[in-house]
Amino acid sequence: MQLTARPTGTPVTATYWMSHAWLGTHVEPGVTLDVAGGRIAGVRTGIDAPPPGATALRGLTLPGLANTHSHAFHRALRSTVQVGSGTFWTWRELMYRAASRLTPDTYFDLARATYAEMALAGITSVGEFHYLHHAPGGTPYDNPNAMGEALIAAAGEAGIRITLLDTAYLAAGFGERPNRHQLRFSDTTADAWAERASLLKGGDHALIGAAIHSVRAVPAGQLATVVRWADERGAPLHVHLSEQTAENDACLTAHGRTPTRLLADHGVLGPRTTGIHNTHLTAEDIELLGNSGTGTCMCPTTERDLADGIGPAAALQRAGSPLSLGSDSHAVIDLFEEARAMELNERLRTHVRGHWTAAALLRAASADGHAALGRPDAGTLEPGAPADLTTVALDSVRTAGPAPRLAAEAAVFAASAADVRHTVVAGRHVVRDGRHTLVEDVPSALAEAIAALHG
Repeated sequence: MQLTARPTGTPVTATYWMSHAWLGTHVEPGVTLDVAGGRIAGVRTGIDAPPPGATALRGLTLPGLANTHSHAFHRALRSTVQVGSGTFWTWRELMYRAASRLTPDTYFDLARATYAEMALAGITSVGEFHYLHHAPGGTPYDNPNAMGEALIAAAGEAGIRITLLDTAYLAAGFGERPNRHQLRFSDTTADAWAERASLLKGGDHALIGAAIHSVRAVPAGQLATVVRWADERGAPLHVHLSEQTAENDACLTAHGRTPTRLLADHGVLGPRTTGIHNTHLTAEDIELLGNSGTGTCMCPTTERDLADGIGPAAALQRAGSPLSLGSDSHAVIDLFEEARAMELNERLRTHVRGHWTAAALLRAASADGHAALGRPDAGTLEPGAPADLTTVALDSVRTAGPAPRLAAEAAVFAASAADVRHTVVAGRHVVRDGRHTLVEDVPSALAEAIAALHG
């Protein structure tokens, strides 16, 4: 038996025995993990059977997954936007319609159910790119952060962590005032956005970050205000970047430069910044993002659903941009699908297989995602890390057959969210044997919350 020491003076509050665990480089059989104060206190290997009092997790246990990019209310669009044809811009009109019907109470219900679905998929932390701030017409609620606080509360009740990326969204386009739908999103100026966002408070399960919706939605002269707000707090800063060629064309017309260059010129890029999508980039854009250490969050299931295109993920990583993954519009909520889609997309484009190992894809789905959300200590099964983990069945019709040493490959290239059996957050068993322990009936909760918006 090998033993990793436990910090002295910290009482163990739970012990989990894992039949197989992913330890970052390999699958290890028979691992026991002690939890104290919500963190991993000790890791022991070579344990053939569950010790007395330990909770058994049978399958492959991984660090909890990080969903780096989410718009919770988009969950209400699943399937309804699959009727007919169109583009990103026609899809956006349907999205606006759903947003117009939300209140703090109905948003809480929808987000709680959506975050519970994430827990069932092995996700222990979500980055919520939040721009639905005000009442219809743009009138602030009596509590100006009622919508953001509803999301924080929803994540808490669903048992997962949240980084609320409060989003500056001030314009409809370059030099354009917000349209009637976007009035709910706008604080009118970056200074007003910063004043409101400063009132938000995090907690044990919640961090507060910032976001620039896009270069078309925040005037160039106001970008520095958002950057300064994030810098003063050491907070993560996210931005939709070059998702659509139309945005690139409009930025070139308005500013004579690409969106990436515009962000670089205004101090937005850097290691605490993550660009979402980063799809339509020039070689110079890729170099700017990589040299600055700016992260890239790929959202393959949304990018293909909206016909956005395939981003240059491999080139970005080679240039120095860390990769993370998000489910974005929630066409599906399945980080295993996002991980393999990033690899399979690259295969389709290059006609070459094997751009990332299973280990690299798992890191994008966990440690690098958590880092992008302001939790650089998460995403590993090591002492001192948050006790956030998920277990994937190795005996389902999708995962049965491969030798245990190939369990990581089975998880990434064959498993789905339906194969998640356990999710533990801060040492608490949130999903046990495929059932959510805090939200009794997640499908019914989703159906009721969505019906309330479409009724």
